Amino acid sequence: MPSVTWGVVQGRKEKLVSRVIICDYLKSLGIITDELESLELPSTVEVMRERVEFIMRLGLTVDDINEYPLMLGCSVRKNLIPVLGYLEKIGIQRSKLGEFVKNYPQVLHASVVVELAPVIKSLRGLDVEKEDIGYVLMKYPEILGFKLEGTMSTSVAYLVSIGVNPRDIGPMVTQYPYFLGMRVGTMIKPLVDYLVSLGLPKKILSRMLEKRAYILGYDLDETVKPNVECLLSFGVRKESLASVIAQYPQIIGLPLKAKMSSQQYFFNLKLKVDPEGFARVMEKMPQIISLNQNVILKPVEFLLGRGLPSGDVAKMVVKCPQLVALRVDRMKNSYYFFKSEMGRPLQELVEFPEYFTYSLESRIKPRYNRLQNKGIRTSLNWFLNCSDQRFEERLQGDYIEPERSGPSFCMGGKLELPGSEIVSDDEEEESDNEVLYKRTVSL
Repeated sequence: MPSVTWGVVQGRKEKLVSRVIICDYLKSLGIITDELESLELPSTVEVMRERVEFIMRLGLTVDDINEYPLMLGCSVRKNLIPVLGYLEKIGIQRSKLGEFVKNYPQVLHASVVVELAPVIKSLRGLDVEKEDIGYVLMKYPEILGFKLEGTMSTSVAYLVSIGVNPRDIGPMVTQYPYFLGMRVGTMIKPLVDYLVSLGLPKKILSRMLEKRAYILGYDLDETVKPNVECLLSFGVRKESLASVIAQYPQIIGLPLKAKMSSQQYFFNLKLKVDPEGFARVMEKMPQIISLNQNVILKPVEFLLGRGLPSGDVAKMVVKCPQLVALRVDRMKNSYYFFKSEMGRPLQELVEFPEYFTYSLESRIKPRYNRLQNKGIRTSLNWFLNCSDQRFEERLQGDYIEPERSGPSFCMGGKLELPGSEIVSDDEEEESDNEVLYKRTVSL
């Protein structure tokens, strides 16, 4: 009679033989089996063949399997079909499932009910739109491995605490889901604290993050701090740094030194704008750093072609950098109206280059015609650089206000309006940060 351990021993031997056969099969396909030693494999080679063929039908190759051979331990019916079916249900296209698994093969081990579904529910709770879930997961599949009470919840809580609107968290996740995996203490908070130390109010910083969540991905020591130092070294004043960043947040993440050097040389050579003038241009319109030089040249060549000296054109650009981003056909129409209808000297354009930034049809023509009807002749600044209400008040007045300098046009910054000494008691109580915030939001 056989002993009571005979069946167990025989079972172990059969499993060992079966394991050798399966490993030989996998090796014949080019799959490295070293990492499979501690993995429980199926009892027959037919089951393993079914797994391999199923995985390859998704679009994965032998190399992909070798990158993560543990996927071969997943049952087709218990793991692969339920997980892939759920991924397709929540918005990942069937044609993209292979790419998804290739990028995050660990998902095949997950439980749909215990691990995947709670994460999706949490994303929906953050106001991520249902139709955006698949897009978010394709960008950052690792999010499916997060613990709800861990990094994901703390990063969201911190952003809300500094002023980010909770309703904007969803769009932020859709745009840049990676911040959900960032540690607050080592990544997010140090960046926020540094930007605030430069003079950026938290209100404005919050609005920046709501619209451009990818700023959170900029490396503080490798990119942000060197870029700020670069701006200072090129002549941008320290007190203007906050305005520059608020206008063009991407500037702290660009390869800035090379761009600054190239644009400064170009402005000096082609536009006759010296380094100090270039620094003032950067303060007023930092987007200039990313403008194509051919685009910049076109409006400048147009102005030179009208007989304006290069020195005057340089002054115009420094005073109103927006000139170099205008379309030439728009400038032509405004210029011809200025010469043919207004009949004014070119020097007025040099003194008020902002003229070209106003709409000819909706502001310049209507207001000029109103002045003509009343027989009033004023400077360009007087009748263009004011709101519709102020313009009406000026027309109804029995006198012409004395000439004053117009507002310093600084996108995203605080507008220094003439006559600002006449303010209400409420306005006097507003802090500089509140004024800067209001101007930034309105612009």
